[in-house]
Amino acid sequence: MKKTLLSMALAVVAPFAWGQVSETTTTTTTTEGNGTITEYTPGSAIVLRESSGPRRYRFGKTVTYVTRSGRTLDEDMVRTRIKLGVPVRVHYVGTGDNIMVDRVILDED
Repeated sequence: MKKTLLSMALAVVAPFAWGQVSETTTTTTTTEGNGTITEYTPGSAIVLRESSGPRRYRFGKTVTYVTRSGRTLDEDMVRTRIKLGVPVRVHYVGTGDNIMVDRVILDED
């Protein structure tokens, strides 16, 4: 009787003891681009003239606008200061066509 119970217990536990563990790792690349604004569509996209040519960036769900010193701009300041010809840096996540901007940094205070 004891051998039967022990055999049944081992049969139940064995698959868990030798089971394979699967792990998925996702790497997110965070980068910056910089240039002069040539096109700007609030809430949608920004095109910068970079040293390598024009580059289009899409905006993520939330975008923070800051000055070079780190001061956050409110909506009124964004409307008056983010315009064509202004030099900026954009902080974005992703690669290829999946670049999403989460921060726009004015190159001035």
